Amino acid sequence: MSSTADLRLPISVRPLTAHLGAEVSGVKLADDISDEVFHAIYQAYLRYQVLLFRPQDLPPGRQVEFARRFGEVQIHVMNQYHADGFPELYRLSNLDDQGRPNGRHPDKGTLYWHTDGSWRRVTGQATIIYGEVVPNIGGETHFCDMYGAYEGLDPAWKSRIANLRAMHNLDFSRTRRHGEDPMSEAQRRETPPVDHPVVRTHPETGRKCLYLGDHAESIVGMPYAEGRALIEELNALAVHPDLTYEHRWTPKELIVWDNRCVMHRATPYDPATQGRVVRRCTVLGEIPA
Repeated sequence: MSSTADLRLPISVRPLTAHLGAEVSGVKLADDISDEVFHAIYQAYLRYQVLLFRPQDLPPGRQVEFARRFGEVQIHVMNQYHADGFPELYRLSNLDDQGRPNGRHPDKGTLYWHTDGSWRRVTGQATIIYGEVVPNIGGETHFCDMYGAYEGLDPAWKSRIANLRAMHNLDFSRTRRHGEDPMSEAQRRETPPVDHPVVRTHPETGRKCLYLGDHAESIVGMPYAEGRALIEELNALAVHPDLTYEHRWTPKELIVWDNRCVMHRATPYDPATQGRVVRRCTVLGEIPA
């Protein structure tokens, strides 16, 4: 794998795996980014799906500004996670007021393969996550290429799921993964279940991909148990070692990924001994087609 660079710009892009992910260098995210440099970043984002920016200082406000270059930034319904005076920021932290691990995982739903914002009618486009504090052991983030997941299905599977729609439900995924801290009634009312195609066409690349993950609860028009079994089987079929990038964090790194064609998950860590603090923005995209 070789690096690519536009000699007219300071940016260079180095692939991280054969199929997924690239490291971007030559960009200071806290500075003003020209339209030309952002265009190069965005083209790399569409091509590689996951972009890694190596350690650099990035104040919360500048992270939000960078996210806004991609589009409208989501204000997450789970407002207990809002951070730093910016409702667009969502912080996951297991540290107490003295900066010590408190023994509680902030969101165990992140440990399962999912795509951010699939529980909204207008779904998530980019997620932009910054690692403030990272564990020595565990707490990695893994990514899976959903273009490749769809393309790897045999013709019978592709025919079977071509016209299926799945119901995505944040209350469902939150309750079964982090039920000790359920959504409030107001949060549930704000996020009713929505249906999306199981096979999604990316609006910018035109490529087809699987669109499921842990927020997908049922299949429209199918008995509940049968739909659950199909979703679990497809979620498992989607993840191949040759389609994944497994990232071990260094503090102050930033990662951007395309939720329209990528699933991700965090790996476990010991919240009683290891600190992990990440802040993220999710940019809204479009209604899946």
